[in-house]
Amino acid sequence: MTGFTDGLLGFFNTGLLDLSGWQLLVVLLVLTHITIASVTIYLHRAMAHRALDLHPAVAHFFRLWLWLTTGMVTREWVAIHRKHHAKCETPEDPHSPQVHGHWTILRFGVSMYRAEAKNKETIERYKHGCPEDWVERNVYSRFTWQGMGVMLLIDLALFGAAGLTIWAVQLMWIPITAAGIINGTGHTHGYRNFDCPDASTNILPWGIIIGGEELHNNHHAFASSAKLSARWYEFDIGWMYIRILELLGLAKARKTIPKLKLQPMAKAQADGQTLDAIVAHRFEVMRTYAKTLKAAYKSERAKLFAQRGGECEQVKSAKRWLQVDASKLSADARAHLADILAQSEKLKKLYEMRDELAQIWARSSESREQLIKKLQDWCAKAESSGVQALEEMSLRLRRYAVA
Repeated sequence: MTGFTDGLLGFFNTGLLDLSGWQLLVVLLVLTHITIASVTIYLHRAMAHRALDLHPAVAHFFRLWLWLTTGMVTREWVAIHRKHHAKCETPEDPHSPQVHGHWTILRFGVSMYRAEAKNKETIERYKHGCPEDWVERNVYSRFTWQGMGVMLLIDLALFGAAGLTIWAVQLMWIPITAAGIINGTGHTHGYRNFDCPDASTNILPWGIIIGGEELHNNHHAFASSAKLSARWYEFDIGWMYIRILELLGLAKARKTIPKLKLQPMAKAQADGQTLDAIVAHRFEVMRTYAKTLKAAYKSERAKLFAQRGGECEQVKSAKRWLQVDASKLSADARAHLADILAQSEKLKKLYEMRDELAQIWARSSESREQLIKKLQDWCAKAESSGVQALEEMSLRLRRYAVA
C-alpha cells in the first residue's frame, strides 16, 4: 500500500514524462510558441486578412489548439481585429493606446477585448468568412472555458505539479503578447518603415518571439500580405512557417508586400500600369519624396537663416515639419511652417506638390481614367516647375511598373 501511495505521489509530482527543470522550460517555450504561431498564421493572416489559404487539417489543428490554450472564438477575434483596422486610432478602435493610453492597454487589454466580444454589432459586421461548422457551433463557441480545462488535465497528467505552472503561463501568454505588446507597444514605441495614417510601429526587426507580429508597422501598411518583413534585415518567423507549409502543399499565400520594379527608361506618359504601380508602392513614393524634401531643406537652410538674421528654432524645426502631413501638426507649427515656406519658393512648391501627389491615391470616388489624367497632369506640372528635384521625381515615377 505504501508503494502504491509513493508511486501516486510521484506521479502527481512529476507526471508521465518526469522531466527535469530545463526540459520543462523548453517544453513551455515550445507550447507557447505553438500558440503564437496559431494566432499569427491562422487567426491573423489567414482568417482576419485572407492573406493565405490553409489546408483544412492545418486550420482545424490551429482552431483546436487555440480552444485548448486560450478559449478564444475565431469569429470574435477576427471581428475585433478587423474593426481595429477599420477604426484604427479612433474612439471606436477596440484597443488603441493613442486613444486610451499605453498603460491602460497593458493593464486592461484583455478586459477591453472581452467587452468588445460582447458587442453583437461588431461580431455580425466583421465576422464574414469565419468557420460556422458543427464543431465551431457546438464545441468551440459553446464551451469556451472547458477547452482550457481539458488543457489543464493534460498538463497535469504529462508534467505533474509543474503542469499547473505551464498551464497558467499558457493562459497568460496571449494576453501579455497580444494585448500588451502588440496592441500597446506596437502603436507607441519602435521604428516605422511606412508612414501609415495610424501610429503603428515595428517593435523589433526580428519577428521571432511573437511570431513575426513585432513587425506591426509593416503589417498596417500592407494588411493583406502574408509576409510581414519588408526590409532585408527583417526576419518574420511566421512567414518561414508559412513557406514550409507551402512546400508541403498545406498552405498557399495569396498576397505579399509588393516589390518595386523600375523600368530602364521612363514612359513618355504615365498610364494605367504606372498608376497601379504608384498606388501599390505609395509608401515607397512618399519615402523617396521625403528624401527629396530633406535634401531641398539642406540646400535652402543657409538662405533661410540669412533671411532671418541668424539661426532660429523655427528654421531648425522645419526639417521635421516638412516630413509630416500638415493635419498632424499643431496650429503654431503650421503657422511657422507657412511663414518659412513663404520665404522659399523651392520648398513651397515641393511641399504643395507632395500633397497633390498623395491625393491621387486618396481619391477613391474618382474613376480610373480621372486618376490617370491627374497623374499625367502632376508629372507635367513637376517637369515644368523649374525645380530639378521635381523633374527627377516625375521621371522616376514614369519608370514605375507592376512587378
